[in-house]
Amino acid sequence: MSDFFIADGSVRKLLARAVCTGKGGDQIRMAALVIVLLMVSSALLASGVSAADPARPIRIGALNASWGPTPALIGLKDGLQELGYRENEDFVIGVRFTQGDRGALPAAARELVQLGADIIFVPVMHAAEAARMATSKIPIVFAGISGDPVDLGLIQSYARPGGNITGVTDLDLGLGPKRLEIFQEMLPGLKRVLFPYDASTPYTVAVAKDYRYGARRLGIVLVEKAVRTQDEAQVTLDEVRKGDVDGILSPSGVGLNIPGFVLQAATRRGIPSMFGQSFWVEQGALVSYGPNLYASGHQAARLVDKILKGTDPAVIPVEVNPKIELSINLKTMKKLGLTVAPEMLYRADRLVR
Repeated sequence: MSDFFIADGSVRKLLARAVCTGKGGDQIRMAALVIVLLMVSSALLASGVSAADPARPIRIGALNASWGPTPALIGLKDGLQELGYRENEDFVIGVRFTQGDRGALPAAARELVQLGADIIFVPVMHAAEAARMATSKIPIVFAGISGDPVDLGLIQSYARPGGNITGVTDLDLGLGPKRLEIFQEMLPGLKRVLFPYDASTPYTVAVAKDYRYGARRLGIVLVEKAVRTQDEAQVTLDEVRKGDVDGILSPSGVGLNIPGFVLQAATRRGIPSMFGQSFWVEQGALVSYGPNLYASGHQAARLVDKILKGTDPAVIPVEVNPKIELSINLKTMKKLGLTVAPEMLYRADRLVR
């Protein structure tokens, strides 16, 4: 588990591209770079200044299971700045990330509480649960959580969430069939698709059900691989060979580092890959179709602003981010020797060249 502050735009861009695709030297070098650049965060978070002290910035503790700042967190920061808040003067962001280890989230959440976070920001369901277990007093704002937060037990209702939590949810659940349809449009010969997922997460189990429905409707064979550990996920993806499947679907969450292993396998084996977020297309995946998580974070900035101005999160309505985007990596398309219909390229919200 690591921690750091997002200090400026150049560091932000560097860390926004940090992604773990295995256990080798690249991950170690990135970790070392993060430590060298940003080892000041604990001292800043633990400065001991009272939360009521107007002379110091508001501390926003960001908690996630990823390997660095998420698009939602970058969106939050940009949204706050557009509202007139100045980073390092009006607010600072301290991040605790657990590198795909959901089991480490509760301890990381408690650490943010102990270090005096004024607001806790969470981009994923498991982080939200950990933060809620760690405190019933510090406001919690979520962004980019897929699924219904009422059904998930996070809030009492959209209009009056109750407790100390509010946020922005997205429309990822239910996009599976459409995602498969787009994948098949790009690859007319798509017949067998691998879908590895974390069998211990109810959300991804529900997503698998959606994919089954979509696959049957499209005449696609869905090759499901349910895994429960990171080692099992890595072995499963390491064993994939070109010809075994025509494409790989990645789950949306970063649990067990499955998306990282999917990207690694797809790149090494020359297999087309479909993801739920454009971040992965920027890293080399072929295509993504899903919620704009940056927009979720940007939207959440207004909720943080309300809290900072004294509104109780219990009465701040939970919002929905309706923005869905299609992203295609043209370089990867060329490497794979694919020819995609011009209509598909025109439909894309983002083309990575």
